[in-house]
Amino acid sequence: MVSHLLGPGHNSTPKLTRQQKGRLGEEAACRWLREQGYQIIEQNWRCRRGEIDIIASHGDLLVFVEVRSRSGAGNYGTPQESVDIRKMQQVRSTAAVYLQKFREKELQIRFDVAAVILDAAGQIVTIEHIENAF
Repeated sequence: MVSHLLGPGHNSTPKLTRQQKGRLGEEAACRWLREQGYQIIEQNWRCRRGEIDIIASHGDLLVFVEVRSRSGAGNYGTPQESVDIRKMQQVRSTAAVYLQKFREKELQIRFDVAAVILDAAGQIVTIEHIENAF
């Protein structure tokens, strides 16, 4: 790597946008969920009420997953701490619309959070899956 020739404090890696971090986090969360036996039904499902990052099934559960991604030293708290009451209400409200439109059989539902930590280059450092997060 040649970065040491660029001088101290110079970062040759372009900074990721919020959207890029979000997309990388969602892709990583989907991979992780599949590895755990979840079937991904929808990604980025939208309606007027909002968006749900991932809708998955796991056995007789229908799981709505909010994905939160962070990079850096954690100056803004953990990803899971960023899911506030307003976001929880918005996800629940959006899930209600989804269930009304598409529910074909009686399934139990659950709301999870996938907290993804990325390094500056966008590589996954950790994924924490919090079941029954709200």
